[in-house]
Amino acid sequence: MQSKNEFSHERVGYRLKSIFGGSIGNLVEWYDWYVYSAFSLYFAGIFFPKQNETAQLLNTAGVFALGFLMRPIGGWLMGTYADRKGRKAALTFSVLLMSAGSLLIAIVPSYKQIGIAAPIILVLARVLQGLSVGGEYGTSATYLSEMATKKHRGFYSSFQYVTLIMGQLIALGVLVLLQRCFLTQQQLHDWGWRIPFFIGAILAISALYLRRSLSETDSFNKETKTQNRGTFSALFEHPKAVMLVIGLTMGGTVAFYTFSTYMQKFLVNTSGFSKNEATLISTLTLFVFMLIQPVFGLLSDKIGRKPLLIAFGIAGTLTTIPIMMALGKTHDVWIAFALIMVALLITTLYTSINAVVKAELFPVNVRALGVGFPYAIAVSLFGGSAEYIALLFKDKGHADWFYWYVTACIFVSLLVYAFMNDTKKYSKMED
Repeated sequence: MQSKNEFSHERVGYRLKSIFGGSIGNLVEWYDWYVYSAFSLYFAGIFFPKQNETAQLLNTAGVFALGFLMRPIGGWLMGTYADRKGRKAALTFSVLLMSAGSLLIAIVPSYKQIGIAAPIILVLARVLQGLSVGGEYGTSATYLSEMATKKHRGFYSSFQYVTLIMGQLIALGVLVLLQRCFLTQQQLHDWGWRIPFFIGAILAISALYLRRSLSETDSFNKETKTQNRGTFSALFEHPKAVMLVIGLTMGGTVAFYTFSTYMQKFLVNTSGFSKNEATLISTLTLFVFMLIQPVFGLLSDKIGRKPLLIAFGIAGTLTTIPIMMALGKTHDVWIAFALIMVALLITTLYTSINAVVKAELFPVNVRALGVGFPYAIAVSLFGGSAEYIALLFKDKGHADWFYWYVTACIFVSLLVYAFMNDTKKYSKMED
């Protein structure tokens, strides 16, 4: 007969395997997503020649559709699928779409070889990847939250952002290695840019294998009473929770995209750093940012989610403008590193727990859809547009207006945090 201690160790091993399987797929998906941005400089001319106006229009329309349309659609489709067919099935399908998209980009011929079909195929590949990454967030957040024990739910869920940032860093690392160790600039332009997409496809197939061996969550398996799974009618039985997801995401997503994705351009265009210096600063800050996610996830398990969110809202509202103004004036690498690190440390109060907070707002029959769809809308409206708004203000000669915009978004979210319940105490996960 199996002892209680043996059974406990077996359950811990099973849980860790599931958390690892769910997280590693997330890493691969975000690697594939960021590789496109990291290497676009090298392959843009191959697919979108300047002399062809139609190709240029396709490029513009494709970027718009993928950045602002596909993520909510992916959140809706994958969330519905996860709530109806299971978290495991949706996670597996999600990484399959990402693998197909990466492989398609890796092998598609150039514009010179097949004409207008080349950018069309590229856009199709990004549609597949957009659907995948749009649906990945809600499904993986739901899976990690349901797999974790109540006592450590914040800690385990924080690994979603660990792997998200790790994917970004690996994409950047592959670029640096190819640039400095293996290929010339001409080779990268000619064919070397395809290598990271082949790597992404292979990694995705490995993640697919891992996800196929995952166990379904007990929460989903035990949900037999509700027939109305993963539908909009079921979702909008919880209108307050839907609005809460949008409201609590608004400030956090703007802060995240400002101090991670946009910051590299800001350091070059506003602070006057070289591209190499900006890359170094961004890489170092992102690496530390990645490491501290579980610390704050664990803290939320001790003191609750609401204190961390309120701390983010207050600190973000008070410090964003001074930090951005100081960053715009400094020319010292380590001062810039310290300033961005302070901003990201504050942002961690949101990123480390945002997945579990959203999962705790919804019952199991609409949890993946409830987490993924309104979150994708908020990211598309606020996070995805942050860089564009920053550059627009700068172009108009009012770069500081963007600092106020970020502050205002965080303040609106602070109001949401102040009036919402602490989801650790009032969680739907135990319903």
